[in-house]
Amino acid sequence: MLPKEFKERMRGLLGQEAEKLFSALECGESVKSFRVNTDKISLEDFEKVNKLDAQKIPHIPYGYYTNEQKPGNTAAHHSGMIYMQDPGAMSSVCALDLPVGAKVLDCCAAPGGKSSQLAAAVGEDGLVVSNEYVSKRAAILQGNLERMGCRAAVVLNLDARELCNTYFEYFDAVVCDAPCSGEGMFRKNEQAVSEWSVENVNMCAERQKSIMDSIEKCVKVGGYLLYSTCTFSLEENEMLVDTFLSEHENFELIALPQSITDVTAKGICYSGAAHDVSKTARFYPHICPGEGQFISLMKKTSASEQPAVRKDKAKNNKPGADRADSAERDALKVAQEFLKKHLVAVPKKQLSYRGGTVRLCPECPLPEYGVLMHGVCVGEVVKGRLVPHHQLFSAYGSEFKNKLCLSSNDPRVAEYIKGMEIDVSDIPEISDGYMPLMVDGCALGGVKISGGKAKNHYPKGLRTDICRNSLTQLDF
Repeated sequence: MLPKEFKERMRGLLGQEAEKLFSALECGESVKSFRVNTDKISLEDFEKVNKLDAQKIPHIPYGYYTNEQKPGNTAAHHSGMIYMQDPGAMSSVCALDLPVGAKVLDCCAAPGGKSSQLAAAVGEDGLVVSNEYVSKRAAILQGNLERMGCRAAVVLNLDARELCNTYFEYFDAVVCDAPCSGEGMFRKNEQAVSEWSVENVNMCAERQKSIMDSIEKCVKVGGYLLYSTCTFSLEENEMLVDTFLSEHENFELIALPQSITDVTAKGICYSGAAHDVSKTARFYPHICPGEGQFISLMKKTSASEQPAVRKDKAKNNKPGADRADSAERDALKVAQEFLKKHLVAVPKKQLSYRGGTVRLCPECPLPEYGVLMHGVCVGEVVKGRLVPHHQLFSAYGSEFKNKLCLSSNDPRVAEYIKGMEIDVSDIPEISDGYMPLMVDGCALGGVKISGGKAKNHYPKGLRTDICRNSLTQLDF
């Protein structure tokens, strides 16, 4: 049952059309959908190997509806070929026309759907900095970016107010999919219904305003600020955008692409609005299959005031801060030799060593603390040898000289995902050593071949017998 006061508020916004929304939320079936990860596979190749029950989403080139019962347990999910994501959430990033090589901040990034979507858009020569304030959610974010094979991503665990200390007017685009009251997820999340109240709506709006006032300083002049939520309330959407524009005159609201406006309702021009907020968009489940979403896009026209520096924590884990001693030099040499031996070409990234591990790092400034991930973890140097990390196989599997290639129909793929050693003695040309397991052309994880056996290097936390219940959650 939808909250009575919520219904009254929506009738005030939508009039008679509100009944169609209520019917969709209370009686309509939610949709399952996924996005093809073009970082790992082209759309053309996906169509050739796709074994999922899926139909294209008309307004999203790489989006699909699916009738799969447990898509999160498929090899396509495990390999990062697909990401389970709602159509409205996918459409948010589609509002940005990002060039390859762009630098982007996703400031409320967990669980990582939009960050990985942004990474695919800007490419390996670009940069995606993904920040998540809640530590547990930041760890989930990191895991998802590793699975999706993002090569130029940074994961931070910071208060949004601290980001401009390092990234003042640095990014071509900043995405703020803000924590909200979740009205758009009512039919998927019963907790959102039970926790709903006008007080919570107002609390969320205050928090969203604080985040926006902080992260606008990270947008470079001429860059874009994308603000979105998965809720319907006026306070968290059009009213917030209108207030933001009134208080930040160096931003202007711009029109959204037709691909979005064709499947959405215009933003609500409420009494007292100082700007034309009809340029924003509202996804409603009775208009377009999917859940609720609000999208607005703003462009920065002039500089912001330089922020006062905040330092709320002690200095700690800045990657690359160790002095170059002999152990570091030796570790970097071992990693460099491993990459030369196993990859077609060594990636043009800086090799960095810290805490026993080597990483391939994109060039970018880093804060003095709160850095969870910087680029791709190559592996750990143990007794003069490199033990490759899962992320190396996920991100650069396609670049390995030697690969173990299987079809998702092969029963050995399911065995591998469960953590089992698999028999490859029927593949006579396979050589011994480390290599990625490629499933339908996408890197699933790593193996070490020895004597016709593929020793399993798939992380325990990703195996189906451990995380089966967490794999099918959608990203909003």
